[in-house]
Amino acid sequence: MAKITAAEVNKLRKATGAGMMDCKKALVEADGDFDKAIEILRKKGQKVAAKRADRDSSEGAAIAKVNADKTAGVIISLNCETDFVAKNESFVKLAHDLADLALDCNSKDDFLAASFNGMTVNEKLTEQTGVIGEKIEIGSFERLSAPFVGSYIHAGNKIATLVGLSASVDGATEAAKDVAMQAAAMNPVALNEEGVDQSTIDKEIEIAKDQLRQEGKPEAMLDNIAKGKLKRFFKDNTLVNQAFIKDNKQSVAQYVKSVNSDLEVTGFSRVALG
Repeated sequence: MAKITAAEVNKLRKATGAGMMDCKKALVEADGDFDKAIEILRKKGQKVAAKRADRDSSEGAAIAKVNADKTAGVIISLNCETDFVAKNESFVKLAHDLADLALDCNSKDDFLAASFNGMTVNEKLTEQTGVIGEKIEIGSFERLSAPFVGSYIHAGNKIATLVGLSASVDGATEAAKDVAMQAAAMNPVALNEEGVDQSTIDKEIEIAKDQLRQEGKPEAMLDNIAKGKLKRFFKDNTLVNQAFIKDNKQSVAQYVKSVNSDLEVTGFSRVALG
């Protein structure tokens, strides 16, 4: 039997994030073979993952990243079962490292198959499930491209947003962050009226009509009044029409144009956990 040194145990711990005792046991079982010990820890992760497959993983960290030239961004959520794990420093670091990798991926499937420290992202998640003892998975993968992209991560990593602007101009960095904060705080359903799906519109009109009937309004008046209420819904729930949270005397669209008269918000993505 090979003699297992503390240095070898520490090397395996740094490579996998597993506990010292788990690393020592894996090295003993592998008779000192480092790669075999990693494989043993991965198989442990597979067993834990199989047992916890039906668990709810609604906690975690939502991380937004933007590329160097500010033309593309990504949000991923690294999900786990408990808030205790979600706040762990090494878990949050892993989420950031994975988000950096996700910047170069075009889809969630591409991302899960991408190479991460000698294994695929999917394999890393399985490994970490064994290390942590909770179901660990990628929940969301959102990508956004625009002439200028900004991001925001709310305190605690529970909400992350991306915002696209129509041009890279002076003040774009601050404007994109302000609008990204707006999207995080106000949770708009769409960018503008055109982005609201018809089923949501139909539902809002029916709700408005039911309220009006209960108020005793004549049936002949319902359509026109409901349309007015729908306009209010668009104002409250579409990003560019919402009152700007830093100055509610202007809309988000008006705020962006105050930065540059030709500037527009072209898109946004929002991921929330918990």
